[in-house]
Order: sequence, then structure tokens, then C-alpha cells
Amino acid sequence: MTPEHKRWQPLFLFSLGLFAGTAFCMKWMEGDLWQNGQKFTIIGLEVSYSKERVAAILSGLDGHVKTILRYHLSFDFAFMAGVYPGIAALCMIARDKLQRRSIKKILFALAALQTVAWGCDIAENCYLLKWIKHPVIGDEFNTYHLVVAVKWIIAVAGALLAIPLAIRRRRSV
Repeated sequence: MTPEHKRWQPLFLFSLGLFAGTAFCMKWMEGDLWQNGQKFTIIGLEVSYSKERVAAILSGLDGHVKTILRYHLSFDFAFMAGVYPGIAALCMIARDKLQRRSIKKILFALAALQTVAWGCDIAENCYLLKWIKHPVIGDEFNTYHLVVAVKWIIAVAGALLAIPLAIRRRRSV
């Protein structure tokens, strides 16, 4: 009989492959993300650019860059199908290696919350796709930033807690 944590390995490995493949494709496209001679980044659109800067970038895109950005966001949907189930599987692998109930409950909650992070990422992409089409950004920009923050907090918390615990040998932690 195989250890409990092994049941999550196929999902984790599939997710890792999907994550790596789509991340490579998106990274390749980032070289084409230019507007008026200045490079912009997806992470900038997500986190650091102001509402005015996002609107200026999206309203100033030429047809080629708009197409690349749409492709990037399309690949991001596939990326999501790798990253969030992968983090959830990693949380469950770590959970199955532990004895302490409190940490097991936290890992289970973080695994389940990856569905929320995934939903937030989908909403984020929908906002960006809408703004690419019509770059008038209204009051929803604050909601957009909240959705992005929730996504990042849940995903990073799950990964940072699960990774060190998943690579450890089974212990009574």
C-alpha cells in the first residue's frame, strides 16, 4: 500500500506540467507587451499601476499588442487550471504527511480556498479583457484590486505553507 500523500501526486504532477508549459508561453509573449515605446507588464496591470496608467496603457495599444495581450490572458486561463489545483494538491500532500490536527485543518482550508483564488483570477482576467475592449475604467478598479489581492494572498499562503511541509519526510509535526 502506498502512503496517503501519494494519491495527490498525479494531480500535482499534471498541474506542474500545465503550469510550466503555460508559464513558458506567457513569458515568451511578454516581450511583445509595449505601448508607445514603453514596456508594460501583466504584474504591473495587476498590482502596481494606477487606474489612470492602466487606462492609458489599454487605450493606447495597437492592434498587434492587443492581440498578444488577449492571447496572454487566454493562456492565463490554462495556467490557472495548473496553478490552483497544483497548490491544492500540494496542500493535501503536506496535510497527509502531518499528525498535528491544527496544521492539517489549515492546509485543508488553504487547499479548498484555492477555488476562491481561481475564481478571483478568472474575475481579474474578465476585467482586463473588458477594459481591453473598452478602456474606460470606472469605480470597479478598487474591486479589481481587492480581487487581485485576495487571489495573491490565498495562493501564496497555500504555496508557502505547503512546500516546506510537503518536501519533509513524514513527521509528527
